[in-house]
Amino acid sequence: MLCPGPRPRNAAATRTAILEAARDRFAAESYDDVGMRDIARDVGVDAALISRYFGSKDDLFLAALDSCSDGSTLMSGDKSEFGRRVAHEIVFEPKKAEKLKGMAIMLRSIGSNKAAEMVQNTCTARFFGPLEEWISGPDARVRARLLAGFIMGMSVSRELGGGSFNIDQADCEKMRDRLAPILQGLIDG
Repeated sequence: MLCPGPRPRNAAATRTAILEAARDRFAAESYDDVGMRDIARDVGVDAALISRYFGSKDDLFLAALDSCSDGSTLMSGDKSEFGRRVAHEIVFEPKKAEKLKGMAIMLRSIGSNKAAEMVQNTCTARFFGPLEEWISGPDARVRARLLAGFIMGMSVSRELGGGSFNIDQADCEKMRDRLAPILQGLIDG
């Protein structure tokens, strides 16, 4: 990463720059390999300033996680159209860089017991809990986790295929049409 020049004195802009640099680092490297000094160097500030704004490395990691998408858009819209809507999104709509960055942070944290625990707690509070409540009914907890597994797995598969599963339009349509009832079944119970 390039070392930028001196930063102007603007607390909000500096805090934002630190958070962006932390997201970039945690998405590119494992939690254990990221140091506060690395992030400070990326932003052009002293590591003590990061501690002043965010506290510990754990606090900065949690702030980076919290600044990523929480999946709440999944729960917007009519429940009866969920499967069709989300299947279409998974298959045809390009992933935003911020969503992919959040997923990368989570995947890279798996190897660290400390980071994995923070990710699990954050996911439960920000995603699984609200999703379970939205799904409601019997086995909502199980259905929420299955749903997340399908969505994340399909999203990773799409990105590995260059953003299109590496298949033609007709097969993408077939995939969407097969995926939609699977997802809807998890919502309907």
